[in-house]
Amino acid sequence: MSSNLLLRLCSVLLALGTVAATDHIVGANKGWNPGINYTLWANNHTFYVGDLISFRYQKTQYNVFEVNQTGYDNCTTEGALGNWSSGKDFILLNNTQRYYFICGNGQCFNGMKVSVLVHPLPSPTAHPASNSTSAAGLVVLPRGVTGFGALVVALTSICLGSGWM
Repeated sequence: MSSNLLLRLCSVLLALGTVAATDHIVGANKGWNPGINYTLWANNHTFYVGDLISFRYQKTQYNVFEVNQTGYDNCTTEGALGNWSSGKDFILLNNTQRYYFICGNGQCFNGMKVSVLVHPLPSPTAHPASNSTSAAGLVVLPRGVTGFGALVVALTSICLGSGWM
């Protein structure tokens, strides 16, 4: 097998590998309910572009609105950017920015609001192998590369880094 064909095969397999986003469940096992410190919850999480934030609640009692900072500060839904009411809402965090979410039925005043800062994905980093023939190179995978995709990245890095191709 030519090295060019092997490189193409590895590239295709890498593209087919899965990239896992993190699903941040607001309030964890306590869910989206009054009287919970969601600021503390948010401060214990790091959010990246492509992650999900999900809200779990009784759909007959609560809801979720995405609002701007003014709506967040004043607990108002005027000019809301989005609203959900399924009781099991998954919201894609697709931009590097601060997001603001509140409950729109008055429970915002009882603490049902959360603000999260979404960071860009970290750049992938690869550490070159040592010049020593007995030292193994360290391959650091991009965030979210798991399973078969991780295997392909690691093997490709080893092959390219060791002069096999």
